[in-house]
Amino acid sequence: MAVGTITVAKLNGLEGWLWDDRVQGLGARKQTKGVYFYLRYRFQGRQTVKSIGRLGSPWTPELARKKALELLGTLVGGDDPFAQPLASEGFGVEVDRYLDQKRLTLKPRWYVETVRYLRKSAAPLHRMKLADIDRRSIALVLAEIERNSGAASRNRARATLSSFFRWCVTEGLIDVNPVSGTANADEGKSRERVLTQDELRKLWRSLGDDRFSNIVRLLLLTGARRNEIGHLQWSEVDLVRKLIVLPAERTKNGRAFELPLSAQALAIIARTPRRNSSDFLFSDVQGFKDWGGAKAKLDQRAGIAAWTLHDIRRTCATNLGELGVLPHITEAILNHYSGHRSGVAGVYQRAKYHDEMRTALQRWADHIERITA
Repeated sequence: MAVGTITVAKLNGLEGWLWDDRVQGLGARKQTKGVYFYLRYRFQGRQTVKSIGRLGSPWTPELARKKALELLGTLVGGDDPFAQPLASEGFGVEVDRYLDQKRLTLKPRWYVETVRYLRKSAAPLHRMKLADIDRRSIALVLAEIERNSGAASRNRARATLSSFFRWCVTEGLIDVNPVSGTANADEGKSRERVLTQDELRKLWRSLGDDRFSNIVRLLLLTGARRNEIGHLQWSEVDLVRKLIVLPAERTKNGRAFELPLSAQALAIIARTPRRNSSDFLFSDVQGFKDWGGAKAKLDQRAGIAAWTLHDIRRTCATNLGELGVLPHITEAILNHYSGHRSGVAGVYQRAKYHDEMRTALQRWADHIERITA
């Protein structure tokens, strides 16, 4: 029997058994339907070989090693690891398996959010067995999230947990989704805040030379979403065509998007220094992060009533209408596929309206320049 480090490369041409030299008892063998991972162990004087799973989603050599070590830990505790019911698997262990699968199917931004809710927000559940998690356990976690982060975060965490437990049901780990029966929080009416001309003037004049200030300037001039600008990379800027070019994975609706830049917006980007260490315009790694702290400092300088960064997007859209921009052009600028661009029109209307979008955004930038001069 061959012994060596189990890797995907070695498994591709595997004939017979390969026993891992890193975790004692872990082996792999090619069967009719694929390569399977096994654990060989001795319990109560009897040697046993049991299957861990087949190579492929979610099982990788690394995940099989991790599972083998977990099973051997159960053995050291005096129990037969394969005699444990499936539902005794811990929440944290199954979350790792779930995330390994979701990594391949979720957009990067949503995958990061899923990881955050399952690993951080749901931390009190990590030491619990799946069979012990009931509706009350979920309700307590959701209540804590709402207290710390608000109704919207509670609702998103609830949806993420519900998806995870539905997966557990399909995997045969539990029979009932414990999230069922818990309630969504009331997020209140959708916001309608639009900054007044005087507030726009105060806000613009309060902006400095820091990265966050330039982010806010571009949000005002483009009507883009927060992370579309905060996580902007040089590879997404076409200075020759004067466009921001976002790939599908960077947009909320999953559609690639080209946003024309006004002369003022282009000037902000052109004067932003490039760094050899990062492709991001406004951060060193992975996009701008200090939203709360930076905005709190700006609020102290601006001295205007409570507002959010998303209010800027609504303010831009409202003012574009007041400047005479047609609704379908405003929707194109916002990368919305509703109203004038929904249904049949959304399928067959492929016009990008670059010229019209650029004219509209230039009109809006000139308006901001006039009122803030």
